[in-house]
Amino acid sequence: MKLYKFLAVIFIFSLSVSCTDVVDVEVPTAEPRLVIEASLDWLKGTSGQTQTIKLSTTTPYFELDVPNAVTGAQVQVAKQSDNTIFEFTDNNDGTYTTTGFDAVLGETYTLTVVYEGEVYTATETLLPTTPITQVFQSKDGGIFSDVLEVNVYFNDPAEETNFYVLKYQDQSDDFPSLMDVSDEFLNGNEVHLFFEKNGDDEEDEFQPGDVVDINLYNVSERYYNYIKLLNSQLSGNPFAPPPVEIRGNCINETNPENYAYGYFRVTETDKRTYTFTDEN
Repeated sequence: MKLYKFLAVIFIFSLSVSCTDVVDVEVPTAEPRLVIEASLDWLKGTSGQTQTIKLSTTTPYFELDVPNAVTGAQVQVAKQSDNTIFEFTDNNDGTYTTTGFDAVLGETYTLTVVYEGEVYTATETLLPTTPITQVFQSKDGGIFSDVLEVNVYFNDPAEETNFYVLKYQDQSDDFPSLMDVSDEFLNGNEVHLFFEKNGDDEEDEFQPGDVVDINLYNVSERYYNYIKLLNSQLSGNPFAPPPVEIRGNCINETNPENYAYGYFRVTETDKRTYTFTDEN
């Protein structure tokens, strides 16, 4: 019996050793594409004159340390009603800034980016955003019991179709969470939304003392669908549609096949900052 056990151990050990061969997998690569991050947000109560647009290029999946900031491009935004041009200054770090933007509700704006001899354009209309009316914390309204969540209330305007995006940015996190909301079944009513974080351990959840910035945006239907599709691919839901390439509203007028990623958005936003406490 001991001999059989000894032979079994040797057999299992041999299998484990034989499985240590390195397998090289070729990851498909593609030519870098321009990425346009152009979210012009007019915060309620401010002039909205200072705006920043970020340009970069795509990088190989396993080469995150490759520099990809785009410099030397020409960036401008035009106001459609009187063709006023707002030039964005190249900061030589991938960001382009203006301090003279004129934010007007209901106005249509066109972004133009000239990069490596090709012209990219996108158009959006600046929509008014309803204000946030309440923000508070709780533990009884979310999916997971005894997990801190932040509650947000706002009133949806009646007799009109609205699409919203809420951005939750924990000040200790690198990236925000985005929530897409349509008023299809909420038109004219008070809207109540909650957000909670969950992960593999309690450290991933909201804790007393955490500070979260909350932005409410009223957006175009196209941008709403863009964020909705993005969220569905990031959800990890096994029943979600297969991942697809997500394109924004930026069009390459010179060479359509060399399209850009990213989105041009012009939106009014209402913002609240909430600090979690020990109270439930």
